Amino acid sequence: MSVTENNVSEALREGAVIPAASRAERFTSYDVEAFEVPGGREENWRFTPMKRLRGLHDGSATATGEITLDAEAAPELKIESVGRDDERLGAAGVPSDRIAAQAYSAFTKATVVTVPKETKASKPSVLRIHGPGEGQVAYGHLQVRAEAFAEAVIVLDHVGSGTYAGNVEFVIGDGAKVTVVSVQDWADDAVHVSEQHLKLGRDAALRHTVITLGGDLVRVSPTATFADKGGDVEMLGVYFADQGQHQEHRLFVDHAVPNCKSRVMYKGALQGDDAHAVWIGDVLIRAAAEATDTYELNRNLVLTPGARADSVPNLEIETGEIEGAGHASATGRFDDEQLFYLQSRGIAEEAARRLVVRGFFHEILVKIDVPEVRERLEAAIEAELEAVGA
Repeated sequence: MSVTENNVSEALREGAVIPAASRAERFTSYDVEAFEVPGGREENWRFTPMKRLRGLHDGSATATGEITLDAEAAPELKIESVGRDDERLGAAGVPSDRIAAQAYSAFTKATVVTVPKETKASKPSVLRIHGPGEGQVAYGHLQVRAEAFAEAVIVLDHVGSGTYAGNVEFVIGDGAKVTVVSVQDWADDAVHVSEQHLKLGRDAALRHTVITLGGDLVRVSPTATFADKGGDVEMLGVYFADQGQHQEHRLFVDHAVPNCKSRVMYKGALQGDDAHAVWIGDVLIRAAAEATDTYELNRNLVLTPGARADSVPNLEIETGEIEGAGHASATGRFDDEQLFYLQSRGIAEEAARRLVVRGFFHEILVKIDVPEVRERLEAAIEAELEAVGA
């Protein structure tokens, strides 16, 4: 049943959570004022600690600084700084919440990275985004374009301090094959809210990996859409929330055309008081999307008391003519049987716990095609386990 404006107002007065409508009806706009200021009880915001957003959601966070972008790119790529009037901007998707719309209306310069048609990049390209600095606020926009039959590996590496909101677009042309790794390795003070738009052309393939390690509050919302038949998207994620950190990942896969495939797998570990991880996975198969093949999975490993993980997979199907669809979610502590087995083989408890955690993440780690990023992530996981004494 749909929620009317009167019902919404009444729900807010009574302190209830506003139920979510179908994702097919979700509202999008470039206009900030088209979105109401969220109060934290809306379905899209109910897990987010609003006071820690530093005003990004209500218009009070005005830009006081800028991000800087350093590129270590393959020579085949073209990198441009463009103005707001560049007609390519917005090609992958439209903001679906107030912060994304605020970011879109507030940036002054955007970066466009293009992989030319029928070009295979000779090496992975790293785009390192530095925050505006402690106590500063910045907005930004980045678009990655892979033209028809292009191939590339691109790493977005977010580091530094400050408050940063932005939109990232991935426009994947017909027959292109792209691997993207988005790393959020912020300093402890940072707040980062990012909406990432993934649009795949005919027979395009995209592996999109999100790695979240640092920051006070990080909220990443990837949305995948298909422009034509044959698209194949794999969305992977690894996150490790430490004491006091809030890490939120909200995914939406919108199947609106036939014969497309999506796979989603996110895994996270949590430790320390008030460590909080949120994973929302929405998949919509519209009536026209016959022969869709989709599956999503989320796993959370809670390492210490005081940590909390929320996991909500959602699947909407509007046609019965599909190849397959499913989802799974689980949150738990160490498997005592696994620990017992390892200890019975003479492995000390501390070493056994480390092996369990490494094994938990291994399924995704082996899919990260950039050795430097994979080794960095393995080292970060090891450092986290050292901190907790596991």
